[in-house]
Amino acid sequence: MTRHAVIGLAVAIGLVLAGCQTASVEQKENLLSAAGFVPQPANTPERIAAMKKLPPNKFVQQAQNSQIVYLYADPIVCQCVYFGNQAAYAQYRQMVFQKNLADERQMTAMMAQNSFEFGPWNAPFMY
Repeated sequence: MTRHAVIGLAVAIGLVLAGCQTASVEQKENLLSAAGFVPQPANTPERIAAMKKLPPNKFVQQAQNSQIVYLYADPIVCQCVYFGNQAAYAQYRQMVFQKNLADERQMTAMMAQNSFEFGPWNAPFMY
């Protein structure tokens, strides 16, 4: 391979992986909104500075007026911070669990559908 081909391949792989991460983050944000988290845009210098102090795409707990508030900063996709209470966080966790369970059931069903009984062939390619 030429040097340009290697560089092109590396760039292509990087773009594919970045696209996968963005899709995953967008899916997570859809679940956050459905669970009751409220996005607040980082549209002022103060909000941008506050968002940059939070770890990107991770949950952070903070106490506010003797209640727990969950924060989720997204500096890439929406450039916002999602705010939610304990009920929203519990709902989000339940939705993630249900989605994972549904994905697993779908994969199991696909594997069962694609299974093949070798019967009279006795799996001729296995020695």
